[in-house]
Amino acid sequence: MKIFLAQQNYHIGNFEANTQKILAAITEAKAGDGELIVFSELAVCGYPPRDFLDFDDFIRKSEAALDIIRQAADTIGVLVGAPSRNPDLADGKDLFNSAFLFYEGKEIGRVHKTLLPTYDVFDEYRYFEPANSWNVLEFKGHRLAVTICEDIWNLDDNPLYRETPMDRLMEQRPHVMINLSASPYSYRHPQVRQDIIRQNVACYSLPIVYVNTVGAQTELIFDGGSVAMDQHQNISLEMPYFEESLQAVTLRWNDETFAEGIQKSALSLPRITPRTFSHLEPEFNIASIHEALLLGIRDYFRKSGFTKAIIASSGGVDSALVLALACEALGAANVRALLLPSAFSSGHSVSDAEKLSQNLGNPYEIIPIAPLFEQFTESLQPIFGDLPFSVAEENLQSRIRGVLVMALSNKFGPILLNTSNKSELAVGYGTLYGDMAGALSVLGDLYKPQVYALARHINRNGEMIPENILVKAPSAELRPGQKDTDSLPDYPVLDEILYQYIERQQGPEELIALGHDSALVARVLGLVNRAEFKRAQFCPIIRVSPKAFGTGRRLPIVAKYLS
Repeated sequence: MKIFLAQQNYHIGNFEANTQKILAAITEAKAGDGELIVFSELAVCGYPPRDFLDFDDFIRKSEAALDIIRQAADTIGVLVGAPSRNPDLADGKDLFNSAFLFYEGKEIGRVHKTLLPTYDVFDEYRYFEPANSWNVLEFKGHRLAVTICEDIWNLDDNPLYRETPMDRLMEQRPHVMINLSASPYSYRHPQVRQDIIRQNVACYSLPIVYVNTVGAQTELIFDGGSVAMDQHQNISLEMPYFEESLQAVTLRWNDETFAEGIQKSALSLPRITPRTFSHLEPEFNIASIHEALLLGIRDYFRKSGFTKAIIASSGGVDSALVLALACEALGAANVRALLLPSAFSSGHSVSDAEKLSQNLGNPYEIIPIAPLFEQFTESLQPIFGDLPFSVAEENLQSRIRGVLVMALSNKFGPILLNTSNKSELAVGYGTLYGDMAGALSVLGDLYKPQVYALARHINRNGEMIPENILVKAPSAELRPGQKDTDSLPDYPVLDEILYQYIERQQGPEELIALGHDSALVARVLGLVNRAEFKRAQFCPIIRVSPKAFGTGRRLPIVAKYLS
């Protein structure tokens, strides 16, 4: 059977564009003599639609799009994901997360997702009813074991769910596994995902066709990497990462292959062990993070209807990296840099920022903020009196910069990209309504060492980010001679604690047992928890790690734990 895998980038709620994209792939697959084409999870409406699923009009539009797709499935089978209504509303949620099989203009099969992830960035049980029956789909004399994303992730010896759909489907002697997926990217996930696919093949001795979506949906990146694997765990087809693709694989099986697939094999499945922080930056990860962030920026702008960006360029590594990424993603002519030196800015900060924009070829302007700062402090002097210079004056400079950069955004239309990194966001080392302003956070899921590693990666073919930006000590430059280490531990020490606490959920006792000083642990964890109110007001963060701030990490703002 010749099966086409359609790895596509959908736009949530844009039913017309999504349908046209799906129809174009069907037409191409027909021209290539395809017998079946497989799309990804919730392809018709885009993933994740979240509370749009509560709107009856949204579901009606999805059903209308499905009807158009059904009619196009005349000489080819079409397997596509979309929400479907639950007819038994007295007992369950309104909807299923479903896969539809169309052929000869008719619906000849429908499968519902069984395992509904409700952890990290996932919240599917909020919307969907899990499947309560399991049947293979008959197509051209073949029995297809169709599952949806999470349905194949319950193989471990400590399963998250009580059911494993493939165990039920194996009772009906399927010939092939097909999985429609919307599996988000993190820098570990491509390998973990392929391990899960391989484990399913080893477990059931069946070939698998796995179709993942691609593209960015605000903070979530979907990296593609769709794959077909034969029953001997050989990869027959691996599709590219971070780009759309339509490719075909021909599956052949015989009685021997089918016999192998009747029984579930006994496996000792490897556990995924968490890595220490020192393993977060290998080059293959940095390269994929680079591609993920570019996709995140491009799709945020394209799908929101924006074309131009603005960035406050300080001469530091964070703003330099965001500027470089934005220029690569959107084109240098579409990215404006605003240099806003204060009386405390070093001379090299301005010259470094100028050289950066000259290297990148993007337009920039310089607006010194010292006169504005003086006017503000003069206005506040009757109230501040003789109180010493403090964080109030430091943050005032940051907020003046925020006002100016947003003024240009409002006047000329470019969208402000935020430049804060994960280390700073974690401990609250940022100013609300100042350097924490922005519509999208590009680096908010990268610790400071990862920022430097990615900046070095940007310079792999020649200097784009000036070397002086990469070697000078980090500083907010909000008071004379200021360095980040005046307020924070050295980043390698800080980030090890942050990683263990945020990504691995290790408490103070575990952190101290790892060799960290107890007073430092208490200080860092206190900073993290007290900064929760700032992060609650922060913009969406492009997710590249297994545990990002945002929808995947939901902590109370007013709480006592470790504060």
